[in-house]
Amino acid sequence: MPAITTAAAPEAPPSPAPGGRRRAAGPLLLLPALVALTLFFVLPLLSILLDSFTDPEPGLGNYASLFTDGYTLRVLGRTLLVALVVTVAGVTLAYPYAYMMTLAGQTARAVMITVVLVPFWTSMLARNFAWMVLMQDGGVVQGLLGLVGLGEVTLLGTTTAVAISMTQVLLPFMVLPMFSVMQQIDRRLLLAGQSLGASRLATFRKVYFPLSLPGVAAGASLVFVLALGFYVTPALLGSPQSSLIAQVISVRTRELLDFGGAGAMGVFMLVVTLAVLAASRRLTGPGAAAGAAHAIAGRNDR
Repeated sequence: MPAITTAAAPEAPPSPAPGGRRRAAGPLLLLPALVALTLFFVLPLLSILLDSFTDPEPGLGNYASLFTDGYTLRVLGRTLLVALVVTVAGVTLAYPYAYMMTLAGQTARAVMITVVLVPFWTSMLARNFAWMVLMQDGGVVQGLLGLVGLGEVTLLGTTTAVAISMTQVLLPFMVLPMFSVMQQIDRRLLLAGQSLGASRLATFRKVYFPLSLPGVAAGASLVFVLALGFYVTPALLGSPQSSLIAQVISVRTRELLDFGGAGAMGVFMLVVTLAVLAASRRLTGPGAAAGAAHAIAGRNDR
């Protein structure tokens, strides 16, 4: 009886692994964001960069004027100084507040967080107009200054008024990064330092403060960068004699049609911003905690 042979059915091709499909779909999911980023950020930035080198004539004239024109230098210096003052004032006010948030109970902490978030729920124009009312001649602030013999001091229309208002507006951007880092610090480290004979102040200075520096750096860099580009507050509370760079850029583009000069100023501030963010990343990166630990160990060795 002849043997009956059956042909083996062809094997089905292996189905792609689910992980492979997800990896293949990843770039497609990013495509809308990349298109939007290119249209609304990259292309305008390239246009500004091109104008800064070609308008009104090709060359580096617009950039050379940044460091040779006395008025532009004063505006750049004033902007950097105001941003630095606002950052230092913000750190001084925000650090103890964020530290107290880590010590407070749940109810008190919720209230303190709400106080920090309230400015986000209020229009910036409303806050600036409120400062205008407070700092106008004969206003509340001038009345309080009169109690210490400074009633004749005029604040509205000065750089001081701009710095005060900017500090209040940007304070939440300083408190929240600090609190985010501080609440992750193990407080048993402080108890361990005190058990070894260190005072509370020494333990705070050698243990807690170095570990909180990443939060300080993150908040300070964020506030400094935001302060560099502030426009509404200086326009309302300042004066033409105390203009900041955002106001000068606005005047050059809208009234003088100096797109090349305005573009050069914008590119310069972008470089400053990137430098600040790079410096902040070194303090807030993965090695920040390790660096703080090494610093603590080095102090203890001595």
